Amino acid sequence: MSKKAIAPLALTVVLAALLAGCVKHGHYAPGASATPAAGAADQALEARVEEMMLTSFKATGIASLDRQVRDEVQKACSSPVQPDAETMRRLEEGQMATIQWPSNGDFTGGDWKEGARIAISGRGLTWTDASPDNNGGGCYNCHAMDPGEVSAGTIGPSLVGYARLRGNSEEIVRYTWGKLWNAKAYNACSNMPRNGYGKILTETQIRHLMAYLFDPASPVNK
Repeated sequence: MSKKAIAPLALTVVLAALLAGCVKHGHYAPGASATPAAGAADQALEARVEEMMLTSFKATGIASLDRQVRDEVQKACSSPVQPDAETMRRLEEGQMATIQWPSNGDFTGGDWKEGARIAISGRGLTWTDASPDNNGGGCYNCHAMDPGEVSAGTIGPSLVGYARLRGNSEEIVRYTWGKLWNAKAYNACSNMPRNGYGKILTETQIRHLMAYLFDPASPVNK
């Protein structure tokens, strides 16, 4: 099949999947209910779309195809049906078990200046990058941190004055490390990336970010 033929087919399949989801949930057919046959058709279409996605990309450099494979959490949280409370609890318990605490017991002893650089940078994990070990965190995409930084996102809560407002108790320090390592341990469907678990950031980089959030000299706490 030619490349010109593949693109329209892919678009058709994706649009069909979207429309099927809309109809199933009453957006285009108020009051309509899904039948077993419709459910089976949805699953078949989803499988076809997933297969097309997996075969439409190739591994290049550090960008491997395992990024295309969704784990249990991603499948549950990208489903049209919101996970119930029991499912969320089970998923969060599983994610909590993946958190790796500091190997040397040092949570906040990093360099806040390096943490600032990591927080601002959104670079990394592309096929043009030589190593996966020097990625940026992209924290400012979603959070305000340094009040002097005018370019900050609002998807996540503001972190301005983080330690000044919250303190540095063992509980808040451990929570913050865990949240940076795997946010889905606290909210399975969180939009925050699993920085440590997903190998986006290293333990050392997370320690630098912790310093950026907790060090009194950091502009975050001014």
